[in-house]
Amino acid sequence: MDHNVLLAFLMSCVSLLYATVGQAGGTAFLAVMAFAGFPAEEMRPTALLLNIVAAGYATWRLHRHGAIHWRLLLPITAPSLATAFLGGLLVLDGSVYFTVTGLLLIAAAGLMLSRRKSATAETESIRLPPAMLAGAVAGLLSGVTGVGGGVFLVPQLVLFGWASARRAAGISAPFILSNSVLGLAGALLAGQHITPGAGLYAVGAIAGAILGTSIGGRWMSERVTRYVLAAILLFAGSRLLLR
Repeated sequence: MDHNVLLAFLMSCVSLLYATVGQAGGTAFLAVMAFAGFPAEEMRPTALLLNIVAAGYATWRLHRHGAIHWRLLLPITAPSLATAFLGGLLVLDGSVYFTVTGLLLIAAAGLMLSRRKSATAETESIRLPPAMLAGAVAGLLSGVTGVGGGVFLVPQLVLFGWASARRAAGISAPFILSNSVLGLAGALLAGQHITPGAGLYAVGAIAGAILGTSIGGRWMSERVTRYVLAAILLFAGSRLLLR
């Protein structure tokens, strides 16, 4: 099997898994590129592009079903746009990038394994200053590393009682989409470039997103999916730290 076709297949698989738990897959896209030994200057913009593709489809689907909670999304996303763009302009040295991204992948694995509060009530009140700060930090991480930011934002929203799990999941995709667009713009302006073959990877990412959102955990429980993703992230994070 051709190397690029194999990578596109892997991108599709991880995109499918992430879509079943309401995420775009930025951390897993980075994980696949870490396995393949991509250079640092290609990993971030390529991951951000794939985030845009996967999260763009998920956002369209959520909007179509009226599942986006705009009152929660807008105040959190607004400050993140500036920090995502600024983060995209920052270019870390290869070894620093691998270290920072590796640690974030391991942290994301920890968040995947952590038990989230079971929230059934729809939270109407939100403390704006800390919520905006959480969005800004997630946006900065998204721009600097290529991680979409949703994997860090959603657990915080649920943990601090700012949103129910359903509402938090409803803003994850548009949050990732907007941050990835600004982060990619910053990364390209900073002189980084998208890897050749990204078009094929994008096809794999959107195919996985379509299948994952349709499956929605029908054949695989959310708990098992999260364990699989956590294992992938732990392995990839460790690989980056050792590069």
